[in-house]
Amino acid sequence: MNPDITRMARSLNEWLWQHEFWLPPGITWEDMKESEDIHYPQPRDLLLSIPFALILVVIRYVFERAIALPLGAKLGVRDKQRPKAQPNPILETFYSMHCKIPKESELISLAKQCDLPVRKVERWFRRRRNTDRPSLSKKFCEACWRFTFYVISFFTGLAVLYDKPWFWDHRECWTGYPQQPLQPSLFWYYMLELSFYWSLVFTLPCDVKRKDFKEQIVHHAATIFLISFSYCANYIRIGTLVMVIHDASDCFLEPTKIFNYMKWKKTCDSLFMIFSAVFLISRLIIFPYTVLYNTYYYSMEIFQPFFGYYFVNALLITLQLLHIFWSCLIIHMVYKFILQGTMEKDMRSDTEESDKDEEKEKIMEKEKNGITCFSNVTSNNYIQRNGSETLNNRAHLTNGHVKER
Repeated sequence: MNPDITRMARSLNEWLWQHEFWLPPGITWEDMKESEDIHYPQPRDLLLSIPFALILVVIRYVFERAIALPLGAKLGVRDKQRPKAQPNPILETFYSMHCKIPKESELISLAKQCDLPVRKVERWFRRRRNTDRPSLSKKFCEACWRFTFYVISFFTGLAVLYDKPWFWDHRECWTGYPQQPLQPSLFWYYMLELSFYWSLVFTLPCDVKRKDFKEQIVHHAATIFLISFSYCANYIRIGTLVMVIHDASDCFLEPTKIFNYMKWKKTCDSLFMIFSAVFLISRLIIFPYTVLYNTYYYSMEIFQPFFGYYFVNALLITLQLLHIFWSCLIIHMVYKFILQGTMEKDMRSDTEESDKDEEKEKIMEKEKNGITCFSNVTSNNYIQRNGSETLNNRAHLTNGHVKER
């Protein structure tokens, strides 16, 4: 390797791991040295989350194919038959290279190039977009996997934290900080959560894309940064509280989706109301007090502000802004539910477009056929009626001869 590159990499590494960035004033990395009995979080431990994330991706693939997909079939989850767009190189090139929803002027131009009516070009783009949308069974399988993980993660977090003092008294998060030994149970809980979010990043191109796709990317990035930084700076205690609070509401979100895909409306509506209550309480009340107020105010009783203090609070505030964004969506849905008595579709979902013009054309064709049939029937009735009148004017004799009346 080039000596200059090696020197630059060493300088960057030394700059990045300055104790002023990661530790409170007066504490250096020398104070965080491990012994046989005491172990502290080491940044290199985070590398283990990458292979664990790949293992989770494999487990998810097997779970969705072997368990979720057959379960969905037995529960009546059926994919809607979608009409396919006819092969058209010109339209396909425009769809792939330019945009999926062309403007009216672009539709007219494409219609001229393909020598097709504008309505047929519109229909082609609708069908092509519907082809790219995830199927119902794919959504069901993804929701089943996430539900399974969130339940396991949430109860793992409760089991790990139940006997920890900071779970009940939040000031204990800072007792002895940063020289707080890392317990094996906390290490594996961290690895489980971090590996899962890395696995979501790896499968992002394949997962169901919703309208809040950009917000989801920000959420995953902020979560990974927060978990990683909190581990390196030994914010383990506050980090475990953040994770268990987030998993609490997610345990109700995914089964709500599952029952929605199964068309169990009443069960879905009930779970949605429970999820809404848990989400709003945990993210808008418990999280700000237990985490934000804790890191911003209680930590100042132990040490003076430093870079790590500002950075972790910035990440936590970013998460809270996302909580507020999703809370607005949920409150809007609850409002609609109270007015209409039923839950509207998920506002984040990218719903399938219907071929309304095509349906109108079919209705017009049916009406036209109906008029034709009606005219045929009436004409036949007229012929039969006139024919019967003609026959009635005739007298049928027993010898087979006909006599006019």
